Amino acid sequence: MPQSQGRKSPMNRLVQSIDRLSREEPTRLAAVLVAIIGLATIGGAWFFQLVIGLPPCPLCLEQRYAYYFAIPLAVLVLLGLSYGASRKVLVAALAVIAIGMLWNAGLGAYHAGVEWKFWAGPKDCSGSLSDLGTAGGLLDKIKSIRVIRCDEIPWSFLGISLAGYNAIISFVISIIAAWGAWRAWDTLPREERLA
Repeated sequence: MPQSQGRKSPMNRLVQSIDRLSREEPTRLAAVLVAIIGLATIGGAWFFQLVIGLPPCPLCLEQRYAYYFAIPLAVLVLLGLSYGASRKVLVAALAVIAIGMLWNAGLGAYHAGVEWKFWAGPKDCSGSLSDLGTAGGLLDKIKSIRVIRCDEIPWSFLGISLAGYNAIISFVISIIAAWGAWRAWDTLPREERLA
């Protein structure tokens, strides 16, 4: 047998580790995945903003709040697992992450719909400019206004905008957190579930 067949590739080891964690420690796996995927997503958003130079619109900024909440909460779940926190607390934390990220998936879908002109967006980033003041100060006001519009697609890949990707990623994180909460609940003794 060739030596390469006896060794497992890093990808095989990763898949086996994930499989083992999903069976033995699903709550830990869910929290780790939420934190890693969340960090990668928010890191990507910051990359597009700071490196590529795509300033976020108000809806883009609002969609980041769920990540700013879910990532630290997932880390707290990991700490709770390490220090013997109540399973009910861990279930609740993952359930809150699932609900928050599901809400964020809806917000991302709403934003994508605004970009595709399926419906109107918020007036502050997709409506017409109003209240520009007097005619004398109009030119000065126009020069100082920098509106990042929510109804324009600044970047897309495979026909999906950043808001669309956020909806997809948020939904996936929501499913992962809900799965982790369900598996943590499933491991509770029956008498603890009712108390």
